[in-house]
Amino acid sequence: MQLTIDGTRLEVTSGTTVLEAIRALGREIPTLCYDPRMAPYGACRVCLVGAAGAGGPIAACTTPCREGMVIDTRDETARRVATAIVELVLSELPEPPGEHSELAAVAGKLGIGALRWPGAVHERRHAPRHPYLALRHELCISCGRCVRACDEIQGAFALTLTGRGFDANVTAGLDSGFRKSTCVSCGACADTCPTEAITELALIELAQAITP
Repeated sequence: MQLTIDGTRLEVTSGTTVLEAIRALGREIPTLCYDPRMAPYGACRVCLVGAAGAGGPIAACTTPCREGMVIDTRDETARRVATAIVELVLSELPEPPGEHSELAAVAGKLGIGALRWPGAVHERRHAPRHPYLALRHELCISCGRCVRACDEIQGAFALTLTGRGFDANVTAGLDSGFRKSTCVSCGACADTCPTEAITELALIELAQAITP
């Protein structure tokens, strides 16, 4: 099937998502809940793009391509909504995301500077009850990537999302910590986390050692 992305025609196979088609052209749009190793989730809505004939922006990661689609990755409404979403995510964190984190990279791509809506922030709450991993709850944005990596990649089912809205977070086991969960210390959760909410302890110790 054929579709048009930013004026360029492209042929894709059935089942290809709009995000995959965009990337096949060598172009990028921001994502937060997406990891190509896992099934698309569509939770963050940061990958919004314009689509001719649609009632509004569409999520590129979960939308399958259709014959004749016309996609605009620079759609003003889509970018405005995506930017506002990321700003709201950032406004809940007690500190800026790590400069090497995926969240920081997304904020940079969207040109986000000073936050327009400062408000309540998450209380700092660390859970260093694992020999290799540290869970910093205050940096969790409930994107679900760690939970899905644990389920879909490793099959350990050690993590789960809890709560709703501002109180949503991730927990290990039945909120009893990593040690009492089915965690096998594979590190898939830390590898996919876009905010460094789950981090390998060795990396934290290294950063502390080199910080003047």
